[in-house]
Amino acid sequence: MRFNMHEQLSVAEPYRLDLTADALRRLAANLVDVIGEDGAYYRALRDDRGTSLLRVRQTGDGTLDVWGTGRDAERFLPTVERMLGTAVRLDGWQRRAASIPWLGRLARALRGLKPPRYPRLWEACVNAVVFQQISIHAAVSIMGRLVEGLGEPVSHEGVRCIVFPSAEQLLKTPDELLRGAGLSLNKRVHLRSIAEAIVSGTLQDEEIASLPTEQAAARLTKIRGIGPWSAAVVLLRGFGRLDTFPMGDSGVARSVKLLSGDTTVDVGAVLKALGPLRGMLYYHLLLGRTRNLVPVPQD
Repeated sequence: MRFNMHEQLSVAEPYRLDLTADALRRLAANLVDVIGEDGAYYRALRDDRGTSLLRVRQTGDGTLDVWGTGRDAERFLPTVERMLGTAVRLDGWQRRAASIPWLGRLARALRGLKPPRYPRLWEACVNAVVFQQISIHAAVSIMGRLVEGLGEPVSHEGVRCIVFPSAEQLLKTPDELLRGAGLSLNKRVHLRSIAEAIVSGTLQDEEIASLPTEQAAARLTKIRGIGPWSAAVVLLRGFGRLDTFPMGDSGVARSVKLLSGDTTVDVGAVLKALGPLRGMLYYHLLLGRTRNLVPVPQD
């Protein structure tokens, strides 16, 4: 296996690949989205024509270099652009964030962060279900065991990625393996329900993408296993809908209190001030916690 495709992608500045990839990965233990020792972002993508390993590096403020393995790897470039938010313009974000002093501090520290996206609805749904009501570390561990057990490993020059398993693969997987990965009975049932909807065509990427956010959320919640919180996560992380935010999560309240230094902060008021860009708060809370960007105590 060798990289036989090399292309350059323009990005909407300001842009930082390291921040955007970290927001996609959540934690370094992610086996699907990988950062190599060379600092590049690696991802293996598969379709009915085969599998390609993609390597992405930022070589300038406005440019990403993308390498790919396999025949016609160029077909995955639009997916890479969507996943890494290369064309997303966040006009007004810095101004809105600056109206909230503690968030303005975070926004300055994370300037260049763009909202990443999962490549498919199915992957967004799986992540939403697995991360329901447990800690991020526990969820990443479960996800790791799940993709290790079901996914196809792809290696190149010491870098190993696992192709995210398909809905068809999950439906063929014995329940014992899913239970062994750490999935509860409810989550196993919910994942199979979503997989069946995807495979049967009852739930499709194109349908959700075509609907306004409120209608898309209502459509998603008709599927067993997807409630309002999960629907918001799917729309934000799977479709880049920045006008939504996954409320009802106790972790959000804790993160806001920690990163603001204010135990009385009103999350609702923060979301109102951020308006149609409120989804960016999710990524700032995530990286603020993982990068320990807590306020320095004042004497």
